[in-house]
Amino acid sequence: MEDELIVPCSSLAVDSFIRFTTAGGLWGFCSAPYDARKRGLTGIAQASFVAKSVGKFGFQCGLVAGVFSTTRCGLQRYRKQNDQINTLIAGAVAARTRSWKNVIAVACLVSAFSVAAEVSRTN
Repeated sequence: MEDELIVPCSSLAVDSFIRFTTAGGLWGFCSAPYDARKRGLTGIAQASFVAKSVGKFGFQCGLVAGVFSTTRCGLQRYRKQNDQINTLIAGAVAARTRSWKNVIAVACLVSAFSVAAEVSRTN
């Protein structure tokens, strides 16, 4: 029987926050120039808008992912079960942290990565 490595929930939260902050920042970096052009911004105003968008998207994605990871890990330890109920409850808690538009996009992303991690871990 293998000994399982028990990772603290805080470490999982920090890891998720860093990964999804990066992903959100990249999303902001890709989408912000388009939004800035739609608003008619140019020059310094456009650069400022892009920089603020990168920071905003990055922080929001990181926050939602951190809340999701912490909640899921805590539920898993409390219930002593690793099942979809933990993921469902954690997703609902994370959804309450930000606007629905952003939450839906991030929840889909977090769920996809969670499923991919679970599948790769069991194989």
